[in-house]
Amino acid sequence: MSDRGTFDTNVVTMTRFVMEEGRKAKGTGELTTLLNSLGTAVKAISSAVRKAGIAHLYGIAGNTNVTGDQVKKLDILSNDLVINMLKSSFTSCVLVSEENEEAIIVDPEQRGKYVVCFDPLDGSSNIDCLVSIGTIFGIYRKVTAKR
Repeated sequence: MSDRGTFDTNVVTMTRFVMEEGRKAKGTGELTTLLNSLGTAVKAISSAVRKAGIAHLYGIAGNTNVTGDQVKKLDILSNDLVINMLKSSFTSCVLVSEENEEAIIVDPEQRGKYVVCFDPLDGSSNIDCLVSIGTIFGIYRKVTAKR
């Protein structure tokens, strides 16, 4: 028996999986970059949720989102994290969030070829009840109209 015991040292993480599949696809790597950036945002959201009590992030922020839900402080933080990570990845051209009334058009110098729709922290209205929460997203390749 090795010194490692029963600990698996060949773990397939989300990042590893995305990198391996992206390499197989032999594309530009833009989708791989987008998914890794989104993964980083989700990890930061997870950290914020775990520290919410200590950091005073529980509670209502004082407004409602486009679906009529009360916006929580964690919703705002999560939305900002996802938007900033996606913009800085240079992979998206339009971002559609449940927390914003209008689509976010990415600046031309940061633009990529994907449209990302997301709810940065789904279930946050019930977070005080220990209900499952998470980030929901959809990724679409921009289609240019033919003339």
